[in-house]
Amino acid sequence: MAGEEQSGAVHIRPAGPDDVAVLLALFMELADYEHLAHEMRATEELLTKALFGDRPAAEALLAEVGGETAGYALYFPTFSTFLAIQGIWLEDLFVRPAHRKGGVGRALLAAVAAAARERGGERLEWSALDWNELALGFYRGLGAQQMNQWITHRLIGPELEQLAAESGAEPSAQRR
Repeated sequence: MAGEEQSGAVHIRPAGPDDVAVLLALFMELADYEHLAHEMRATEELLTKALFGDRPAAEALLAEVGGETAGYALYFPTFSTFLAIQGIWLEDLFVRPAHRKGGVGRALLAAVAAAARERGGERLEWSALDWNELALGFYRGLGAQQMNQWITHRLIGPELEQLAAESGAEPSAQRR
């Protein structure tokens, strides 16, 4: 394996608790790239709980080339009511600029696809910013279908809180 790493081969591995700091650094690099650094609120404590707590919300993979962290993928399970199958939502796929066009993104995406298939999943979905032609071209090259008929919506912060208050339920720190 050491020879492979020296030759520039891509090594994909699951992230562990010791990787939280490097994941946060990668998140910030992605936020900067997407011009969204002002929205970055993740902390080591929040990320540790989200990925490695009692009820993990997501999973992460790290890509390494020559012993250096080259990128990451972060994903979580989904479910299709129409197909009655599970799938995976790819929240982030990020490759550091120095490692782009070297197979890192494809290796990460292949590992996420394999995770979906291992779990009986039949669908892998994600979104990309409409101006990110580098990513859009990469996804087209894989044969991914662009889902133009679906428009993503989001409630966050006060709007989410306001709608949740309409339920009449007491907020709970931990739902089971």
